[in-house]
Amino acid sequence: MSLHTNLTGRLRNTNLRKSHGLFPVFEAVVNSLQALEENDNLLTGGTVTLKILRSQQASSELDNSEYCSEIVGFEIHDNGIGFNEENMASFETLDSDHKIGKGCRGVGRLLWLKAFDRADVTSAFKSDSSGIIKRQFSFTAAQGIKTQNHEPDPNGEGPFSILTLSGFDKKYRDACPKTATSIANALLEHCLWYFVREYSVPRITIKDGTETIALENLFDQYMHSKASKESIDIKGYAFRLTHIKFHASTKKKHSLALCAANRLVQEIPISHQIPGLFGKISDEAGEFIYTCYISSDYLDGHVRPERTAFDIADDIGGILEDVEVSFKDMQRHVLARSKQYLNNYLSENLKAGRERINQFVSEKAPRYRPVMHLINQQEFSVDPRMSDKELDTLLHKQYSDIERQLLAEGHEIMNPAIESDMDLYQKKLKAYLKKAEDFKKSDLASYVSHRRVILDLLEKYIGQMDNGKYVHEELIHQLIMPMRKTSEEVSTDACNLWLIDERLAFHDFLASDKSLRSMPITDDSSTEEPDLCALNINDNPILVSEKKSMPLASLTVVEIKRPMRNDASEGEDKNPIEQALGYLKRIREGKVKTTSGRPIRNSQEIPGYVYVISDLTPTMVERCELASLTETCDGMGFFGYNKPRNAYIEVISYDRLLQSAKERNRAFFDQLGLPA
Repeated sequence: MSLHTNLTGRLRNTNLRKSHGLFPVFEAVVNSLQALEENDNLLTGGTVTLKILRSQQASSELDNSEYCSEIVGFEIHDNGIGFNEENMASFETLDSDHKIGKGCRGVGRLLWLKAFDRADVTSAFKSDSSGIIKRQFSFTAAQGIKTQNHEPDPNGEGPFSILTLSGFDKKYRDACPKTATSIANALLEHCLWYFVREYSVPRITIKDGTETIALENLFDQYMHSKASKESIDIKGYAFRLTHIKFHASTKKKHSLALCAANRLVQEIPISHQIPGLFGKISDEAGEFIYTCYISSDYLDGHVRPERTAFDIADDIGGILEDVEVSFKDMQRHVLARSKQYLNNYLSENLKAGRERINQFVSEKAPRYRPVMHLINQQEFSVDPRMSDKELDTLLHKQYSDIERQLLAEGHEIMNPAIESDMDLYQKKLKAYLKKAEDFKKSDLASYVSHRRVILDLLEKYIGQMDNGKYVHEELIHQLIMPMRKTSEEVSTDACNLWLIDERLAFHDFLASDKSLRSMPITDDSSTEEPDLCALNINDNPILVSEKKSMPLASLTVVEIKRPMRNDASEGEDKNPIEQALGYLKRIREGKVKTTSGRPIRNSQEIPGYVYVISDLTPTMVERCELASLTETCDGMGFFGYNKPRNAYIEVISYDRLLQSAKERNRAFFDQLGLPA
């Protein structure tokens, strides 16, 4: 039974990614190299020339410019065995196994027509009976293979082949490299195996107008030192590794290069996957970039027909786990050998990375210091050029991983097996408690570091901006407590009332920029909005009698004014002291309850505390004096008591607020090594 092939349909089902537009060209070059091998002249005069065809041939001044004329096609010349009868029969047979021993799948010519409109071949080969025979044919999607000439050429020279690929598809053309140098670099990558193997160095030349590039010379420029080879076994399959150092001037990155049939198929970046492997590394000859080329019969057998990827699972489990090789298996084994190969070259990077971590933890993130000894320093390294944000994220991941392990250990410790050895259990318990203690220290360090950041922000906010003005009070308000929120809506971490008074960190209810009517601590119907209002309820610790417990409560009102504002005047609208006392009066007139709805007895007698955060401008000083407040000894604030409102009043300048908060926290900062 005969089967017919629909070439157009076959092309439709052949995959070629847009970024792989030069792949058919490079595969044609590899075909030429194989033709040289068949002709036994790979090293004795065998040549392959790749000519770049442009719409208008670029001048020599523009050869390396991204603005040179568009590429419309390529010509590949070789003096290999030519399209003899056997090779031609193979070409006419899709999925031919003629060169299967070299990893060929018999589908490469389909890729020509994926990226180009047509392929034209002129070839001469030796015939035992007729001497030199010249063959010409074209290959298109519409007509397939169309022979134009096939006859003896007694005066002709040969063997040779010229393949012309024309009509470069725009989507592939736009995505491919434009200059001769970039194309030569990409071709060298694709054919590098032919250069690093011990017994052949092919002569491949790129021509673009007047510019000529010999890949052999380019390879010499690439190579930092001689390649190193070894073989490893993965689940019974042999994998050949070629460790290569490229000059650091190349644009390559540290990678694993998976090869099949002597071609590069897939590259996997490995920076940061080996401790200390980032940026450029050095040996006695200077800086270099590392790549490990991997080849194997296993890879040859699992490469996809287009040779742009592999049919290999990322990971394998179940009954096939011990017999099938996954990408995870390959990476684990190859990276272990790469680490061994690079071991002597990574010490400087590891040292610089440790110094970067130590500096960051010491100066900016002391929360990690108590747990740093729990991180595997042999496996954890960072690029010293990493940003603070990236480093913090990386350390936090390590922190979270250790915390997760600690949680699992805790469950095991708290639920010991009955038959557990007591001495072993005691050792595990001791180790667990030590880790738990370190995490508590880390939490405290995080809390103190947060305070340092808040103080830095406050110092920045109260300063004069570049335009000579000062920030609006809303920014400072947000720093102390998010606006239009209550303590039931935000976590305590978002509140920084300690800037004003450490006692304000302990409250039963806090409202920020909320109307009195919307506060559950009062039934007042007023829509006035104090900046901050707090209710604090405490049992008297001295009275221990169950029958005589005294529920004491305090109300705190905070008013925040814009730095250097100088418009304080008489009246509640302009006088922040009167404004705060007015809020306090209206709260007392409501039926005050706790957040759980329980009444607070003697609410009229609840002591009130009023804080006004404002710079001591002339008008503000005048308001303080008219309120009979006393100036502090440092001259940076006022304080006093208002008997009619039963309220203690404190006016705090921004300088005093910042200085006082710094002094209260200085001991903590010193303990953590933070700059005070």
